[in-house]
Amino acid sequence: MKARNRFLLAAIILGLLMTGPFILTAIILLGDLGPDEKASLIQVLVPRLPIGVLMTVFGYILGIAVLRALFRQYVQGLLGMAEKLRVMHSANRAFRVEPSGPPEVRQLADAANVLAQQRDDLLCDVDAKIAQARASVEDERNRLAALVADLPQPVIVCNLDGRILLYNNRARLQARALVPDDSAGEALVGLGRSIHAVFDPSLIGHALETLQHRLGREDGQLLAHFVTTTRAGQLIRVQMAPVQATGGAIGGYVLMMENISRFIEADAACDHSVQRLASESRSALAGIRTALSQMGDRPAAMAEIAREVDNLTRRVDEATSEYAESVKARWPLEEMLADDLIGAVQRRIEIKAGLAVKVDRVESDLWVKVDSYSLVQAMTFLAARLADEYGVRVVRLRVESIGAMVAVDLLWTGTSISTELLLGWQLEPMNVGGEVAPLTLRDVTDRHGGELTCGRESASQQSRFRLLIPVAVGQDYDDAPLVQVESRPEFYDFDLFHRREESHALDERPLRDLAYTAFDTETTGLDPAGGDEIIQIGAVRIVNGRLLRHECIDQLIDPQRPIRPESVPIHGITDEMVAGQPTIAKVLPQFHRFCAETVIVAHNAAFDMRFLELKEGATGIRFTQPLLDTLLLSALIHPNQESHKLEAIAARLGIPIIGRHNALGDAIVTGEVFLRMMPLLAGMGLVTLRQVRDAAEQTYYARIRY
Repeated sequence: MKARNRFLLAAIILGLLMTGPFILTAIILLGDLGPDEKASLIQVLVPRLPIGVLMTVFGYILGIAVLRALFRQYVQGLLGMAEKLRVMHSANRAFRVEPSGPPEVRQLADAANVLAQQRDDLLCDVDAKIAQARASVEDERNRLAALVADLPQPVIVCNLDGRILLYNNRARLQARALVPDDSAGEALVGLGRSIHAVFDPSLIGHALETLQHRLGREDGQLLAHFVTTTRAGQLIRVQMAPVQATGGAIGGYVLMMENISRFIEADAACDHSVQRLASESRSALAGIRTALSQMGDRPAAMAEIAREVDNLTRRVDEATSEYAESVKARWPLEEMLADDLIGAVQRRIEIKAGLAVKVDRVESDLWVKVDSYSLVQAMTFLAARLADEYGVRVVRLRVESIGAMVAVDLLWTGTSISTELLLGWQLEPMNVGGEVAPLTLRDVTDRHGGELTCGRESASQQSRFRLLIPVAVGQDYDDAPLVQVESRPEFYDFDLFHRREESHALDERPLRDLAYTAFDTETTGLDPAGGDEIIQIGAVRIVNGRLLRHECIDQLIDPQRPIRPESVPIHGITDEMVAGQPTIAKVLPQFHRFCAETVIVAHNAAFDMRFLELKEGATGIRFTQPLLDTLLLSALIHPNQESHKLEAIAARLGIPIIGRHNALGDAIVTGEVFLRMMPLLAGMGLVTLRQVRDAAEQTYYARIRY
């Protein structure tokens, strides 16, 4: 209620208090008196009524004056002080309330001024401490920046979202090794940019999971690492250290990169030189020993020379052995999903050894640390020896965790292998299908710090080879949100199945023998014919049934036109993010080379391919590779399902989705979906590329025209 309204209410109440008792008394008397008494009372009071009214009015006016004075001093005075206190609190710290009015109000004003002064003294002290702390932090920041800038190793600091918070110039220069185009590589590193444009998000996520796992152990080393191959063919070793926030949780991470390609090349040259020197030394020593044996004079001298030759031979052998051990220690291991590893082993054995392979269920989140190439060779070599020497035609693969190791088992029904025979196999060069590997089984086990054993299982009465390899802390997708964003419209406005002659070359080959490129694009809008452009291309290779996450493309593209506002909430790419990025004319040749000699896989491929088709005239780049669409394949495999959107297919196939509507993220999901579809297609009798393409053309979605 406003002060004026409160004053009017007080005046009305005062008037009622002054007149109410007299009026009430008169009413009671008149009701109690008889007629004669009423007449006599009226004759006495009426002539004197004006004097009573005048005195009442005078008293009311005097009461109003007193009430007004009190109201002004206490009510309005306190309201005015409250306004001044708000000024002193918010707008002007130096302002003070001037004491005025009655003593009580002046005392309140003095108390408010004292509190204000104490507040100012405290704030000044706090400001001084803040300034001191800020200066100290600034000095620390400057020292850190100078230290990072002077480090010979590239360093990048990121928050948990992968946004780059700090980097040194060497990190920016190192980015040139990440992509074939130098200028595009430098553009990958910058403040606020995503580290996921530099490294596969799954690698970063896996390393973070490793750090989180070690953080919960008191003796855990808070350091994770991985090795990845860049699109420019460089081998990069990355070490990740956590930046711990309040409470000990991980609030970010530091990446330290090292390009080890040149070291490996130098080591390879050194290895070759050492091996050649050892071989030549052995030949020379053998020649000397032969010559000495033919000399009959001076037997004592000849014996001394022979002893020295033997000692030199022994030292050469020891040095060669020690050097071989050091070479094995240098070989990097890669972290990968056990499911991917077993799938690669299965396909390799089926192709090279001609055996039927059955795979037991593998945990979806089990990661291993391996040199996948040599390990696949080793398991294939063992299967081939079983087939050649014991007539084994069917083997079974199994993976299980055993403490800090993972056991990769090769099982068969039949004769067990003795430990002595396995020892002999371990020392032989691995020969499978006429291909002789430079490594032995012993080299492979030593490389992994593992062990190869043989035995027999009592429960299943099956013989077994068991290879122990290191376990890696896997990624945990359980808490990852499934992003439910509407997919782009599914349409076909050009002849997707117009096959050029070049695309027929692979038609008769089985799907499992082909290499694939799964890709996706993000665009300024949904109308390619209306001028919309590609703003991001993401792609990943599938080779030998394994999704190679480190062989990928994740490139933003400058569309040289504004991005439609309605598209930004879907893919999160803004005009500022693509400004200065390579144009499609520069990126498309790189992407075309990336897809060479592969089958292209995409979801709702017509949308993406339409954009590429419209660039043929300007760039001269034509994508003549065979094309498979997971949208059509889903309609072929599950014709009775209501939805064939990528997220719905992934949910059906048990594939977690993280970061939908990021081109590389969608490409990875598309690749995983396609790998899960391959056995389903084989179960339908669709084995070759031609069979699958012909069947896909008959689906409902392939006949729709918009």
